[in-house]
Amino acid sequence: MKVAVLGAGVIGITAAWYLRQAGHDVQVLDRREGPGLETSFANGGQISADHAGPWAKPDAPLQALKWMLREDAPLLFRLRADPAQWRWALAFLRNCTPARYRENAAKLVRLGRYSRAQLQALRKETGMQYDQVSRGILVLYTDRRSLQPGMKTPEECIAIEPAVAAMQQQLAGGSYLPDDESGDAYKFTSELAKLCAAKGVKFDFDVHIKGFTVENGKITGVHTATGRPVKADAYVLALGSYSPLLARPLGIDLPIYPLKGYSVTMPVRNPAAAWTVSLSDEAHKLVLSRLGDRLRIAGTAELNGYNTEINKVRCEAIVKRVMELFPEAGDPSKTSYWAGLRPATPSNLPCVGGTKYPNLFLDTGHGTLGWTLACGSGRILADIVSGRRPEIDVDS
Repeated sequence: MKVAVLGAGVIGITAAWYLRQAGHDVQVLDRREGPGLETSFANGGQISADHAGPWAKPDAPLQALKWMLREDAPLLFRLRADPAQWRWALAFLRNCTPARYRENAAKLVRLGRYSRAQLQALRKETGMQYDQVSRGILVLYTDRRSLQPGMKTPEECIAIEPAVAAMQQQLAGGSYLPDDESGDAYKFTSELAKLCAAKGVKFDFDVHIKGFTVENGKITGVHTATGRPVKADAYVLALGSYSPLLARPLGIDLPIYPLKGYSVTMPVRNPAAAWTVSLSDEAHKLVLSRLGDRLRIAGTAELNGYNTEINKVRCEAIVKRVMELFPEAGDPSKTSYWAGLRPATPSNLPCVGGTKYPNLFLDTGHGTLGWTLACGSGRILADIVSGRRPEIDVDS
């Protein structure tokens, strides 16, 4: 069966890989000049299966209100005359109850662990390299009120990652997730795209997708800016934050809204002072990864529509925080800034599976956990497209 995958980010590329492994003839379309050039390009780099908590939790509404007037706040809600934004915000609030938080968190961890296992099997099978570090994730707390029983002491945190000694005076404790990983999501996406091409996957870049044609209740083609329709037997919508724009004319209302995130990347200045274990700064909602001779720090969430402009205040706040914690680790004079739109759902659970059209499938809405959930989602999607029962159900 010929399958057209719309989108060449980490989600689309992993979907293409597993579809090809299942024996399908796969074609990938993307408006950019290569794979992984949007949200997959410079994210935090964590495979955080065991730390995959939803943003929608009981204390989120009050915390968001406190952050409303702070330009450097971890979560910034910019009010717009946008009905989609308000619908998403109301759905987010409905997911902030304790019961829904526990349910969504359990589903995310289950999918995340399944996805991590698929990633590890893929790496073993192909030998691909992407600056991966398999030393876990260390979550750091600077507020003693946030500590839970059984968490690591500052001394135990330093034993896991010696670079943390630089922030010992501020450190209250931490939690360690030894099975999680980190790496460069863009390198992963690029390398997997090469492996896909070697297996016969066809790539068409610089293709602007306009919409679908429908006949007799089925998708019969994809409109592109060139005017030449793309025909396939099945179609996979993996366009991240832009997926709702193509789904809406089909009568499919996806609960996805763009959540802008920022990252900064700087070269390592002092290897002895730079972390190797991937870190999470719980107070500022930042993730810190070591990518070879580079440091990647990412975080913050901004609901501001499809605006991709870089807010220097927010990026500079990330740099300031990192230099407060690890003053010798990186070289801030050579920092590069980046912003990307995460396709967020109110529950944090992605949209993976079929639609009311028998040959249109979804693999989108992964929010801040795109790379964490990519391989698992791709494998599940390939099973569904192939008519097989997936090993796990995204919604269970």
